[in-house]
Amino acid sequence: MNRTMKAARGLPARHGGNAAGLMLGVALDTVFGDPRRGHPVAAFGRAAAALERRVYADSRVNGAVFAGACVAAAAGLGLAADRMTRGRPLARTAVTAAATWAVLGGTSLGREGAAMARSLEAGDLAAARDRLSHLCARDPADLDAKALARAAVESIAENTSDAAVAPLVWGAVAGVPGLLAYRAVNTLDAMVGYRNPRYANFGWAAARLDDVANWIPARLTGLLTVACAALIAEPARKPYGSDAGRLVGAACESYRILKRDGGRHPSPNAGRCEAAFAGALGVRLGGVNVYGGHTEARPELGDGRLPEVPDLRRAVRLSRAVTLTAALTSATATVIMQSFVDRLRDHGRKT
Repeated sequence: MNRTMKAARGLPARHGGNAAGLMLGVALDTVFGDPRRGHPVAAFGRAAAALERRVYADSRVNGAVFAGACVAAAAGLGLAADRMTRGRPLARTAVTAAATWAVLGGTSLGREGAAMARSLEAGDLAAARDRLSHLCARDPADLDAKALARAAVESIAENTSDAAVAPLVWGAVAGVPGLLAYRAVNTLDAMVGYRNPRYANFGWAAARLDDVANWIPARLTGLLTVACAALIAEPARKPYGSDAGRLVGAACESYRILKRDGGRHPSPNAGRCEAAFAGALGVRLGGVNVYGGHTEARPELGDGRLPEVPDLRRAVRLSRAVTLTAALTSATATVIMQSFVDRLRDHGRKT
């Protein structure tokens, strides 16, 4: 018996129940959003912050140890759940659904975008500026309605990958351990992955881990945005000058901007999401941003006008469509991978 067949016999049924669990978890997130109290990610964040206080030093080595310990703990919890539910499809489905619900943030992201849109529609800039902190870390004090709308659209585009597509991808690839490990990586990046004097070295490993973990999901998010662009297409505009062609036109424009501008963003991943959204919405993203008193001039993405409040609502609808499509894609991929593993295992037994 060759090594491949021996390995096949030892493969755990890691994906058994995962497809149904992923879809059920998405349904739970759609209905309930994030738990208001006792959120598991918040508990992880508190534990990570306590560890940071113990091991912090202005050192990449200390930061790597910190990030590695936190991610290993999350993955280990997932592996324990994986082993406990092996050979128990219903239990596997329930645990996967709970983990998926815990790590997804797509519904809460959409609700924050809708709340921002309501404030802007009411002309309440003070409320909108206060709300922006729920979406991104940009300084809102000097932002007008269009700048607030742009900031919100950019955040929704980027976080469609971070909060929804990426967890589903890792859930499809590695089940519950993948879900928990990814959310740990992304949370650590949000905590320490900054280029400031405190975290430039200590947060380096967390930031690089996040870049790696999101490399494929961000590009998948861009492609799924292209596929869903027709759902939020505006009335026909040049160069696709007829209503009959506007659906294809929206997808073509999204893909054109994704291909042309996706690599211009300073982040290796965020630009793919933002560029695809810019093309789908027919708007122009990027420009000058202020973070903690530090000004960044980012390349512009897209050829359209500046975003307006209706574009923010369209971005929320697009994000929801991309999330649902990602869920269906991930569940399908899980079934295909399980089928492949089962065939290898069966062939190994016969051999």
